[in-house]
Amino acid sequence: MSWLHDILAGSGVGLVAGLASGFTGTSPGGGLVIFSVLLLGAEQHVAQGTSLITQVPPTGLAGARRYWQSGNRSPLPWIVWIGLGFLIGGPGGGYAAAAVSDSVLQWTYVVYLVALIAMLALRSDRSNGHSKAGASAELPRLPLLLIGLLAGFSSGFMGIGGGLAVTVGLAAGLRVPQHQAQLVSLVFSVIPSSVPAAWIYWSKGLMVSWPAIIGILAGLWIGTDLGARMANGVSRSVLRWSMIALISLMALYMTSKALS
Repeated sequence: MSWLHDILAGSGVGLVAGLASGFTGTSPGGGLVIFSVLLLGAEQHVAQGTSLITQVPPTGLAGARRYWQSGNRSPLPWIVWIGLGFLIGGPGGGYAAAAVSDSVLQWTYVVYLVALIAMLALRSDRSNGHSKAGASAELPRLPLLLIGLLAGFSSGFMGIGGGLAVTVGLAAGLRVPQHQAQLVSLVFSVIPSSVPAAWIYWSKGLMVSWPAIIGILAGLWIGTDLGARMANGVSRSVLRWSMIALISLMALYMTSKALS
């Protein structure tokens, strides 16, 4: 009955990751899947491969719909330019990850998370409440492309889906309202932009069992919807500080893994 154990364990992982994803607007799966799989005893590359593979199906669709129903929008030009960067950066990150050790991946993860925390913390509540970028504002193409490149590379290299880079880049870098930035991030969980990087990990067998993956996908679908419902009921400031707290916990955990 090992398959049943894998399904149940995967469902728990997916539910927790989905709740965090829907609430903070990060890609379903991502960092929470990585950490949970690591806690179950998998090595870093396997955890990252599992995270990327579970991001291929549109598990964030329910969460994105909740944000959309609350009046948030994801302008098509934003999606196009971020998506272009994502497709370029993803395969490069995947090949780079396959060539380095677990230790390098872990410390890169720590540095990346600390940088995101700094960007969010430096963004003042005043700018958060009076963002210059509205629901349909035009944003410069180059910054959007750079956000996509960073999201794609981080997705391939660290297996976290790129949602953190999209949300933080839009909200902290381009002053997009927090709820709208989180919707745009979830849109990329509906588009199978992680396929190139996921294929690299899958081709090398770096993933958990298929029953566990099925359980993770089921949990992500339910959890993302519930998390998005909760996010729509709180302020932008609460969302931002919740994301800072989540990323800080992730950074502390990965630091402990890298030091062990």
